[in-house]
Amino acid sequence: QVQLVESGGGLVQAGGSLKLSCEGSGRSFRSYHMGWFRQDPGKERELVAAISWNTESGGPGPTWYHDSVKGRFTISRDDAKNTAYLQMNDLKVEDTAVYFCASQRAPQPVAVDRVDFWGQGTRVTVSS
Repeated sequence: QVQLVESGGGLVQAGGSLKLSCEGSGRSFRSYHMGWFRQDPGKERELVAAISWNTESGGPGPTWYHDSVKGRFTISRDDAKNTAYLQMNDLKVEDTAVYFCASQRAPQPVAVDRVDFWGQGTRVTVSS
């Protein structure tokens, strides 16, 4: 199993940047797809970005981004450090949410109902 701990959230003005980190424990971090979700109060948890594990190459695979963050957010992973990241640039007020890191072993696209492990969340607040 893996334990995920997020960090890097905070208060930032619109147009600014934040970098979220997700530190995982255990070697099982490798071979898992990694994703970042966000959730507003009373709303469903929404996938923001995902990065796969490429079994053939033994490294990062393709990425996926929600339309609302394309061109602004970048997901990455450093498996030597057992850490995934979400670089968020040009932040908008509508990006305000609690952001959750997630890991998924299933090879299908990352989705809420296929996530194996969740982080506790880190809050991002964007002010106008």
